[in-house]
Order: sequence, then structure tokens, then C-alpha cells
Amino acid sequence: LTASLRDRSVGIAGFGRIGKAVARRLEAFGLKVSYFGRKPQAGVSNRYYNDLVAMARDVDTLILVIPGGPTTANLVNAAVLEALGPRGILINMARGSVVDEAALIAALKARKILRAGLDVYVGEPNINPVYLELDNVTLLPHVGSASNYTRDAMGQLVVDNLVAFAEGRPPKTPVAETPFRGW
Repeated sequence: LTASLRDRSVGIAGFGRIGKAVARRLEAFGLKVSYFGRKPQAGVSNRYYNDLVAMARDVDTLILVIPGGPTTANLVNAAVLEALGPRGILINMARGSVVDEAALIAALKARKILRAGLDVYVGEPNINPVYLELDNVTLLPHVGSASNYTRDAMGQLVVDNLVAFAEGRPPKTPVAETPFRGW
């Protein structure tokens, strides 16, 4: 048996469009949702944390939807997992690099956290074979966006960005790697 949603609190690392959408769905079940980010967001009533260890200490479930990259590499480390504690559940929908994989495996083996749900992995598409030996981790094949609606929307977004570029307008969804600055 595992934990239910009843009386659990959730912390979301990354409170952009996806993080807020996850929060709305969780709040519909009556869960208390906090968030971690670079700065507090205007118009957001959820509790804000600028310290991930502090948030992990105060919540039962930690959901990662934060961007990957050098600034977030191994953001979830042994200290965060220790703070999450033996009732804690880690869900990573972000990037595999956001979690210190060795620390996560050690925490799962030692039962320092209750469970982990992973949709992303270090070194994708390969999965660390140690995960396959553990009974307290759920592994998904990076299918977080696998729906007809989402894939259609992704395709339309590509078209919209190409049209914007062709017309000299900024893209709807710029990324750090976008070579054209000034938009």
C-alpha cells in the first residue's frame, strides 16, 4: 500500500504554465500547494519558497516541472530528499538532470523517501537499471505529453512560431537557445 491524497501537501518546483496547471488540478482535490521558484509571483496565493530544502521539509509530495540546464542540475540532492522524509514522494516531470540520480537511488534504497515517480531520466532514453530493482519507484517512458490534443497543440505552436518569425515578430515561445535576441 502507499499514501493517498488525503491530508497531503504538495510542493511544486517550477511555477510556470505547467506548474500552475498542475496546482489547479491538485487544489481541486483539496490539497495545499506551495511552490519554489526564483521569485514570488504576483497574483499567486500559494505559499512561496526560495529554499527548496525548506519546502521539501514542509510538504509530503515534491513535483518537479522546472527547466533543465546548468542552473538546475542536481537541484534535488541528498539534502532535499532527506528533508522530504520517509512520507515523501518525489515526482519528476522536468528533466533527469534536475535530480542527483545517485542521491535519489540511495534515498529509495534506504527508504529515506516513500516513493518516486519518474517520467524523465539522466541519459535518456536509457534508464539506470538500478531503478528496475526497486519496488518504490514508478517509471514512465517520458510520455507526459502523449495525447492527441497535446501533440496537435505542439504542432500548431511550431506553425505559429514559424509564421511569427517569417513576419518579423517575436516567437510565441522563445527559448534561451533562440539565436534572435531583442524580442
